[in-house]
Amino acid sequence: MDQSVRRDFIETLARAGILIPGTVAGLYGRGALMERLAEFVSHWVREAGAGDGAEFLRFPPLMARGSFEDSGYFRNFPNLVGTVHCFCGDEEDHRVLMRTHDAGGDWTAQQRASDLVMVPAACYPVYPAVAARGAVAAAGRVFDVCSYCFRREPSEDPNRQQMFRQHERVYIGHAEGARAFRAAWVERARDLASLLGIPFDVVPANDPFFGRTGRILIRGQIEQTLKLELVTPSVAESGETACVSFNLHLDKMAQAFGLALDDQTQAHTACVGFGLERLALAVFWHHGVRARDWPTPLVDALVSHGGRLA
Repeated sequence: MDQSVRRDFIETLARAGILIPGTVAGLYGRGALMERLAEFVSHWVREAGAGDGAEFLRFPPLMARGSFEDSGYFRNFPNLVGTVHCFCGDEEDHRVLMRTHDAGGDWTAQQRASDLVMVPAACYPVYPAVAARGAVAAAGRVFDVCSYCFRREPSEDPNRQQMFRQHERVYIGHAEGARAFRAAWVERARDLASLLGIPFDVVPANDPFFGRTGRILIRGQIEQTLKLELVTPSVAESGETACVSFNLHLDKMAQAFGLALDDQTQAHTACVGFGLERLALAVFWHHGVRARDWPTPLVDALVSHGGRLA
């Protein structure tokens, strides 16, 4: 996609008060209509899975560094990790910090890594929290989670934000239950995309694993069809953006966090992640920034959910 088209799209969103650009690439404020769409999608996810008996969980966009290390994420995606650094010094260290800043130096050298890491996906805090409770019922459990997430990938593409929201459904149980869970949510996501009126396809995909070892992991992920994505045409350089991901982890998360089933069989996990900003931006890209120009079914659903559109 031509960069000028991308810039025009961002400027259109900014003039309409939908996105508020800042001084750092990939970091935006959100206006009322953006939030209205994001909240509607999040509400839709909860309602679509209402019969699943999901446990409602909400975590802050931070997690313990130890649990994060257990996940192995930093091994596979070191370029995306966001650690939380803090000042841990005394008064003299503070004076050094201020002198360094005032002299134009790097005051952040006085900061040290804390025991917190920014969450890269909404599901990550679920696994250690559930594992700490003990064995999971063999029939399987489903969890509803939503959070801001961080990935360090500055970009001029508004779909690729450094801080964004995911609404996820997470399954912990048997392998066959994980596959059935994913298949059900693929169909539900198709229904959502149709309601939003955006063109889409569901395709095999892979995570952006880092380095030489990453290429091996990518091959395995593709060969086993562990990741699917719902993609739609967009202003991305590739011409399309993944708005929903459908992931089978096999027993990776169970091994990492000690997840067990009460029938002593191996636990498997799966997650489905809806990108709230990406789905909202898809609506703006395909239908424009004036709600009155959007498809009638979408407008009716938005009004039904939150009252009259401005």
